[in-house]
Amino acid sequence: MSVPGAAAVPPRPTPSGPRNPAEVREEVRYALAEARRSRRREALGGDEIIGDALLVASELTTNAMLHGGGVTGFEVTLDDQEVRLSVSDRSQEFPTPAQHADERGFMRPGGHGWPIVCRLARDITISELRTGGKRITAVVPLRRR
Repeated sequence: MSVPGAAAVPPRPTPSGPRNPAEVREEVRYALAEARRSRRREALGGDEIIGDALLVASELTTNAMLHGGGVTGFEVTLDDQEVRLSVSDRSQEFPTPAQHADERGFMRPGGHGWPIVCRLARDITISELRTGGKRITAVVPLRRR
């Protein structure tokens, strides 16, 4: 799928692409740094907004690892308005919010990633892949609404 005005940043050479949250965050940082070199710095949002994009990328990747059988693909594209993050995994199960309290009312650890993604992303699409699995794409605006 191509997005008008969006430019895919050429991925840095890695043997099999990013596979964990730290590698994905590094790819997002790299894409934003490359874009800042070629555009006005202020057009790409402040540190808080960039932090949102890094957090969304990290949470999508963590969820793919914990619930989706591992990361099978990652892509970051951006333009002056938004950063688009796509993470693919092996599962066809769609994410669902987790119950945060157990039967005694005590808070359970984990289960906060998907709500974080839903809060920080403007648009989220989930696509089934022909080869099996799914791709989740989250669009994070580079400016506050």
